[in-house]
Amino acid sequence: MMNRLRVTPGPVLALTAVWLATRALMSWLLTHDSSPLLGGGSVPREVWRLYFHWYGVLSHGAFPAHDSTWQYPPGAGAVLLAPGLLPWLTYFQAFVVLTLAADALIAAALVRAGTRPGRSLFGATVWTCGLPLLLHVPLARYDVQVTALAVISLLTLGRSPRAGGVFSALGALVKVWPGLVLLGTPRGPVTRRAWGWSVAAGCAFLALLALSFDNPLAFLREQGGRGVQIESLGGTALNLARHAGWSGRARYQYGAIELVGPHVPAVATTSLALTAAALGLLLLWRVRARHWSPATPYDAALAAVLLFTVTSRVISPQYMIWLIGLAAVCLTSRHTSQRPVAVLILAASALTSVAFPMFYREVVAGSWTGCLLMLARNGLLAAAAVLSFVRLWRSARPPSGKPAPSTQPRPDSDRLPDRALSIS
Repeated sequence: MMNRLRVTPGPVLALTAVWLATRALMSWLLTHDSSPLLGGGSVPREVWRLYFHWYGVLSHGAFPAHDSTWQYPPGAGAVLLAPGLLPWLTYFQAFVVLTLAADALIAAALVRAGTRPGRSLFGATVWTCGLPLLLHVPLARYDVQVTALAVISLLTLGRSPRAGGVFSALGALVKVWPGLVLLGTPRGPVTRRAWGWSVAAGCAFLALLALSFDNPLAFLREQGGRGVQIESLGGTALNLARHAGWSGRARYQYGAIELVGPHVPAVATTSLALTAAALGLLLLWRVRARHWSPATPYDAALAAVLLFTVTSRVISPQYMIWLIGLAAVCLTSRHTSQRPVAVLILAASALTSVAFPMFYREVVAGSWTGCLLMLARNGLLAAAAVLSFVRLWRSARPPSGKPAPSTQPRPDSDRLPDRALSIS
């Protein structure tokens, strides 16, 4: 402990002040969003109408069955029931308070990681300053809570693969994608422990939920029926096709604005095929990788979630919360290869807010303004995904003609086993 570098309190106090100021502004926007540029009240409606409706169903011991808007794994039920722990507040107020608490937890975890020797506070800065780019949307969705589980999983992985695996499983039970954060664990004991504990914890929690609630797998039926959301890459292509005579239109279904009409099933199938191809690329990287740095698990998590996001049939605005969180984790390490990717993600987040809620009517109408906004946002995301994977691939190949990296512990290794730093 005597060898630890002393960290001046100035940067941490500055980040704390910025976090308090920006979250106060986000909260103000949430309660004063009647302006059309802020969504005309549509942003918080999901909490006090849809989430509260699900809360009532869940409170009676069952998951919503035959509800086309319920498309989430059973762990989401625990998050939606959590506001009931604050009975002196309304459901909406309690939900926002818990979301802010999860946000603060992420910021604190990133600050703690960034103040370790050899680490950086850039990660905490990206989260603190990047999340407000999405305006008030993060406070009215439960993706901050999911991101907290993924961030904690990655940050605890080096010191305790078991804990990292458990948090990843909890996140996956809430919204699936946190299961990807274990992709970059170093081969050997770390991977066996992290993946093993993740599977065991996931099965145990799933069994507990299945015993406690009826219809735990009801979400699968509705998830499989989803089409092409208007904000996805496929949706952008179809929206542009409307200007070339395509006869489709936008319609609200499955809890989102989707495009319906000729060729939509083909676009949806193409998206699924691209997702499968992305999985294949990630598995190929895993097999071919020969060099792990302390940042590799972080970089691999960001690359995986980016690839699955851009190839998805759905790219909702709240998905950017995940990417900002994972980019922030990457930037806690000085070894990361993802710095330019983080810049692209922040730019895409800013454009996301312009598209939703500010000009969402234009996006739905398929006007040139809406199409160009989505083309720019999705172009940035696609570029970020490609760049992220390329830089991950290159970082996993040791320079030719140079000896393998030292197996001595590095300052920001978070106590990963020494052999995890160099895989031959």
